[in-house]
Amino acid sequence: MKNPNIDVIFFDLGSTLIYFDGYLPDVMAHAYQELAASLLESGFTLNKDVFLSEFLSRLEAYHSERETELTEFTTEQVLRIVLERQGLTGITSQQMRPHLARMYAVTQACWKIEEDTLDTLKILKNAGYRMGIISNAGDDWDVQVLVDNAGIRPFFDYINTSAAAGFRKPHPYIFQLAFQAMSVTPQRSVMVGDTLAADILGSKNLGMHNVWITRRVNKSAIHSHVDTILPDQTIATLSELPGLLETWPF
Repeated sequence: MKNPNIDVIFFDLGSTLIYFDGYLPDVMAHAYQELAASLLESGFTLNKDVFLSEFLSRLEAYHSERETELTEFTTEQVLRIVLERQGLTGITSQQMRPHLARMYAVTQACWKIEEDTLDTLKILKNAGYRMGIISNAGDDWDVQVLVDNAGIRPFFDYINTSAAAGFRKPHPYIFQLAFQAMSVTPQRSVMVGDTLAADILGSKNLGMHNVWITRRVNKSAIHSHVDTILPDQTIATLSELPGLLETWPF
């Protein structure tokens, strides 16, 4: 049964609807090697070791900066800067996409759908909820592929990423885009996600209801937020969500 006080449920993607099955450092190292190999095989003149060193250095700097500035500098933009520093200018997005796709193919193979995602989404859709995805990510195309690979696109009326929006959760702008697109107010929407600082704080700041899902949460990594960012509700698995929404006295 649908809660009459809620119209739209927004979900995070990674570690909420899908999860990463692999050792991240090794997977990413393989992905970066594939990117470099793809560029070289296509005739780009570059020093592989220098390229990889600068690409990783700039990615790390960007990853650190984006958490404080909340602006999204895409992976494509990082790649363009590194290539330009090696004298390779005027490369279009269309020309770069096949190389980024080869890199992301490595990581995409490691993302798996949670076992209760499809059943939960079916229940919520049949109950009459509209649903959307708001995901922090450095590449919008990659997220769209992950959504399709998981087979969950038919459940969603709205899918947006920080790469497309230009700002990361918890910045209000990425949430405001979602409200406008779905014609819903914050008070009649719920955010479901695994990240306290991005999903829960961002939604609370705008007056949204929120649910923290803890199945994939690294508790030791979020100790600084546990006592300061308090979710409205907490669930361990996605399958708990329909029952929670039905009985939640908004």
